Amino acid sequence: MAEKATAVPERAAGPLADVRKPVTVATLLDMKRKGLKIAMITAYDHPTARLAEEAGVDVVLVGDSVAMTKLGYENTLPVTMDEMLHHVKAVKRGLSRSLLVADMPYMSYELDVKDAARNAARFLKEGGAHAVKLEGGLEAAPAVREIVKVNVPVMGHIGLTPQALHRLGGYKVQGRRPEDAERILAEALALESAGACAVVLECVPAELAAEITKRLRVPAIGIGAGPGCDGQVLVSDDLLGWTEGPPLKFVKRYAGLRAQAVKAVADYCREVRDGAFPGPEHSFTTPA
Repeated sequence: MAEKATAVPERAAGPLADVRKPVTVATLLDMKRKGLKIAMITAYDHPTARLAEEAGVDVVLVGDSVAMTKLGYENTLPVTMDEMLHHVKAVKRGLSRSLLVADMPYMSYELDVKDAARNAARFLKEGGAHAVKLEGGLEAAPAVREIVKVNVPVMGHIGLTPQALHRLGGYKVQGRRPEDAERILAEALALESAGACAVVLECVPAELAAEITKRLRVPAIGIGAGPGCDGQVLVSDDLLGWTEGPPLKFVKRYAGLRAQAVKAVADYCREVRDGAFPGPEHSFTTPA
């Protein structure tokens, strides 16, 4: 398939990778070496993937956050491999340049490293992803090592790991105590040693994230981890303003689409009930 050049006027305000070339894991390493920031967002369907590609996003993550944002679950734990693959395939059909990363759902990699490798490979073979992401530090390193053996690039994810919310006691900032900061740093280094191509740092103090970023040879992608990381990731529904209620502290809303959508649907309902829609311009007539 021919490569598509994408115009990204807004993104051109800062240094960026070549928007004419597909992004690979090697591209991310090169961006870290050159000091170029990596822009990453989630997507769960074809229209959002097209939006991300047109805007010049480097990495698109089909996150297990789809469980809450699209499927109505209370947390990320219930989402299955089949559900994740369904959304990965839809997103893949909308991308030609961005690196596509698939989240490995809860219990798809924890118990057996062979099963972990098999499930990870499904995301590439069946879903068309370019890499997978899994949560956990020292305990996840053996799975990372086994997955890399079958030529699947792996992103690690440490700090606040939503799949461990019950063990952590909820969604809390991690690494504030010195011993916890040392553990998270050790986990980052262990994941890199196991072969991870990047590490996501979620909800850790900015100073800790900056130190980890300096210590790692692979990119560190932050979410609620301050500006010192090699890149940032946000849930697309959060940054677009699709979610209900006030945003989390680390979220910046760049639009308010939910409020606009509610108003649009309410206007439609009013016009239907008033008889204002459909008008003559929306109706067909019989030829004379």
